[in-house]
Amino acid sequence: MNNLHPMWQNIKPDEWNDWKWQVKNRITTAEVLKEIIELTPEEEEAMERSKKAFPIAITPYFSSLIEKDDPEGPVRRQVVPTLKEFNVSRFDLVDPCGEDEDSPVPGLVHRYPDRVLLLATEQCASYCRYCTRKRMVGIKETTLSKERLRKIFAYIKANTSIRDVLVSGGDPLLLPDDRLQWILSGLRSIRTVEIIRIGTRVPVYLPQRINQELITTLRKFHPLWINIHFSHAVEITEEVRNACSMLVDAGIPLGSQTVLLRGINDDSSTIKTLLHELVKMRIRPYYLYQCDLAIGTEHFRTRVAAGIEIMEDLQGYTSGYAVPTFVIDAPQGGGKVPIAPIYMISQSRHCVSIRNYQGELYRYWEPDDNGQGEK
Repeated sequence: MNNLHPMWQNIKPDEWNDWKWQVKNRITTAEVLKEIIELTPEEEEAMERSKKAFPIAITPYFSSLIEKDDPEGPVRRQVVPTLKEFNVSRFDLVDPCGEDEDSPVPGLVHRYPDRVLLLATEQCASYCRYCTRKRMVGIKETTLSKERLRKIFAYIKANTSIRDVLVSGGDPLLLPDDRLQWILSGLRSIRTVEIIRIGTRVPVYLPQRINQELITTLRKFHPLWINIHFSHAVEITEEVRNACSMLVDAGIPLGSQTVLLRGINDDSSTIKTLLHELVKMRIRPYYLYQCDLAIGTEHFRTRVAAGIEIMEDLQGYTSGYAVPTFVIDAPQGGGKVPIAPIYMISQSRHCVSIRNYQGELYRYWEPDDNGQGEK
């Protein structure tokens, strides 16, 4: 707490480290945020207009990382709105991934044959300005009732092909321990559910939430996996490292998901630094996402070529387990599509021509159809 803004200097350590205090004291207005950073006139206007659109909420902890004098800082641009949010592209979509069309039960998305997405809550610790689920997240900050959850459990139980459930939202780690345990218990009681995953940004926005009580709850439900949304290495503080260590030490495998954002992380050096920091923390890079076509996010979106170039600069130049899969979540419900540089130059019945990461060409000879080789 030594580097805190004077606004927080009188806060007792026990309060600062209490995740519920952090949530209760989230910054939601320009008046409060101006006490911490010097807002530009554009940011002030954008914050006022956002009250009727997509809300602002920043935990005191994460506010301490905001660049005070740099409106283009990678932390600041993620959580402080600008007027560009109100420029709607003709390609922007209210539901960019078509989740509502694939929702057989309210709160559940069933797109892929063997897995479902459970949207447990509409609340997050802080709100990313490029959020895919702006249509629902942050508006009322409600959570699914037990009645609705029972209907979801019944649907999953009746569809025996479902073996993997991703619990997301909003952010499910904002739920109280008892409600989270109730959800995980309900899922684990379904015989055909093999894997439970949690998608979260809480370790980044609110590392105080990862406490021993939560760990005790989570470790009851193995095999349990957690994917954390990281955007930039500057987010990785000592608090974040400690939170992630607690999760890994509890036997929970961690993955990372990163959205490619223009001017924030859309260059190879920034991404590689982030990936290397994650691997040091025992977090496996999982996805690098092309930014979805959510309303008011065109200023965040890069060209797809930028992501391909980054992948080209990673393959062969860093450890394979540090290389994520670059994907586009195909608009209107097409699902995740992997996008990669082209390494196979040509293909015939007898061989394929390939290039390596340095651009050198090689041939790989196909086996004979009868497996006997040439005679």
